[in-house]
Amino acid sequence: MIHHLRAAGVSLIVDARGTAVPAVLHWGSDLGALAPDALEALAAASVPAVPPSSIDTPLRLSLVPTLGEGWSGRPGVQFARDPAAADGARAAAALRAPRFRLDADSVEVTASTDAAGGTIAFEVVDDEARVAVSSRLELTPEGVLRIRHRVANRGEGRLAVARLATILPVPARASELLDFSGLWARERRPIRRPLEHGVHARESRHGRGGHDDAFLLVAGTPGFGFGHGEVWATHVAWSGDTEAWAERSALGPATLGGGELLAPGELVLAPGEATTSPWVVAVHSTTGLDGLSDRLHPWIRSWSTIAGRPRPVTLNTWEAVYFDQSLERLEPLIDAARRVGVERFVLDDGWFLGRRDDRRALGDWTVDPAVWPDGLGPLVERVTSAGMEFGLWVEPEMVSADSELARTHPDWVLGRPDDPEWRWQRVLDLTAPGAADHVFAAIDALLAEHDIRYLKWDHNRDLLGGSAHAQTLALYALIDRLRAAHPGVEIESCASGGARIDLGILERTDRVWTSDTNDPLERQRIQRHTGVLVPPEYLGSHLGAERAHTTGRTSDLSFRLTTALFGSAGIEWNLATASAEDLDAVAAWTATYRRLRGLFHGGRVVRADAADPAQVVHGVVAPDRRHAVVSVAVVGTPVAALPPAVRMPGLDPDAEYLVRRIDLGPVRTIQDADPPWFADGAARLPGRVLAEVGLPMPLLAPEQALVFELLADELLAERADRSDRGADGDAPAAG
Repeated sequence: MIHHLRAAGVSLIVDARGTAVPAVLHWGSDLGALAPDALEALAAASVPAVPPSSIDTPLRLSLVPTLGEGWSGRPGVQFARDPAAADGARAAAALRAPRFRLDADSVEVTASTDAAGGTIAFEVVDDEARVAVSSRLELTPEGVLRIRHRVANRGEGRLAVARLATILPVPARASELLDFSGLWARERRPIRRPLEHGVHARESRHGRGGHDDAFLLVAGTPGFGFGHGEVWATHVAWSGDTEAWAERSALGPATLGGGELLAPGELVLAPGEATTSPWVVAVHSTTGLDGLSDRLHPWIRSWSTIAGRPRPVTLNTWEAVYFDQSLERLEPLIDAARRVGVERFVLDDGWFLGRRDDRRALGDWTVDPAVWPDGLGPLVERVTSAGMEFGLWVEPEMVSADSELARTHPDWVLGRPDDPEWRWQRVLDLTAPGAADHVFAAIDALLAEHDIRYLKWDHNRDLLGGSAHAQTLALYALIDRLRAAHPGVEIESCASGGARIDLGILERTDRVWTSDTNDPLERQRIQRHTGVLVPPEYLGSHLGAERAHTTGRTSDLSFRLTTALFGSAGIEWNLATASAEDLDAVAAWTATYRRLRGLFHGGRVVRADAADPAQVVHGVVAPDRRHAVVSVAVVGTPVAALPPAVRMPGLDPDAEYLVRRIDLGPVRTIQDADPPWFADGAARLPGRVLAEVGLPMPLLAPEQALVFELLADELLAERADRSDRGADGDAPAAG
């Protein structure tokens, strides 16, 4: 049969007729409710011509394409057998060009009757190669497509799995690519290029995504932006090695592919064994990159571990005191944190046995009596009595060569003794017998003894050895075990900043550290692009000191406050050294964040495609569109003396909005006078005008930003009514 799943403006049509491997006929805009005869007609019309000097039958790109079908592009599955094994050379040869057939009895389809998605599952078999591949496709109510495969070894010899990936067709009009690269403290740097003949491949061999992670692979119509263009995107939801590629062939359709990147011999199945690939997440949009977020963010929120839980203002001690820890040293910081409204206080690196610098003691997760002679209890009590949660930094996947753990268990250190170190540390082999149990016991003891509500879980180096596949599975199992034992403890995923941000780790954590840089100029760009995939409530975004730890650049306080406002807000600054004036400004900022975080973390993220690349415009709009907050930042020298009017997308075109500035401190301009509306302090305009025409802005100096709050007249009237009725009035309006 031909199966049609629909959800949220997306159609997925899969041809599963006969014994051929099922194929995607359409993945993109909703085609409406199609009758069976219309689906048959679509299938007939989708059969391509037979070009000269090619196979003699029309090429059909299946969901498990192989050379055996005539597909000469990059294959989705690759296996190998030992020709000398029991199956013999014939089975090994068959695996070079598998010819799978569909087991018709294996097809299972659940399709929502109200266009809210569904699932398609099936199994294909190559009897000669003695391999079966089961595939599952899920279209969520939000219009997000997920695909994964399971391979089973039905032979008598061992089966080496070289690739188990997803390949999806995209139309010829998707001729421009976007993905990302980067480096430490400058993650998520966009790269655009045309999709031409051949394979554009991005591979990560870091044992984690890496700072240069492709992150999202997007193919779209030329010139697509945040608010325009048709795009198709894939993301590999896996925290180990990955591959993502786009391919345009002279003999077949253009494709997007992705999956786990497996090293030779890394995944070998014994007879009767099976393995399942990570999910590949695929998203389509007719409204540019923001349209991808419009699907991804609600879907992630549907299974989020933090749904409905306000994201606390978090202070982390690293850039405040580094390794210089003591109760006396931290007490002034605790007092300052309480004064400005911090809700969570996190003790970073340096609390455990022998840890005086970054070259020793990783793995020895017991409190150092030389630093904390009475243990962590007095500090935890001091923090909690100040009305804050207590959090703790750990790096459970790592070990220092100079540590009691490494000396006691050299067999738990991944790789060879003379392998290169990275940041003066090695990787703890979580697959070694007893290693994961040891880590669990150490962290479990800390969580049992102290009122610790949060773990900052770091990962400061690449693997460079061992099995990234096995290590990733062991990591997932360890986190799952700890969460089951301590369900009230939140975990932040940090990997020397943003080197492990993916939807595999996000299923198990409550926050990600977006980057090790708190330089607001870098953060404006990093957060903008990381937020295409990840909702803002997950993105740790901290207010740093005037001089950035990573770049040495100095920034005005208002620019730092504005940049850190929209995510999971926090502070990375020794507030004990701040002036009273600065502390008052930070306290006002945390109050603003607490007032607006329900909007920030539950609304729709929008980003404007500004005419001037120096101008970065983004915001969040409430689901009912009656409330919005928009940031306008200048990250470079403007191209003209008059900046372009700022258009504010996502509003109700028929609603009237009051636009007013949220004061986060003085900003520097390079002009003689403000636009009249700005000088007046507010403007009132319809949403249609704000979206299409926009508002003129002051000519901000580089590294300056403004924040505006937009309230629909209806919401203002409701708030006035509640104010008139006092505290016993109705509940607050949405947003």
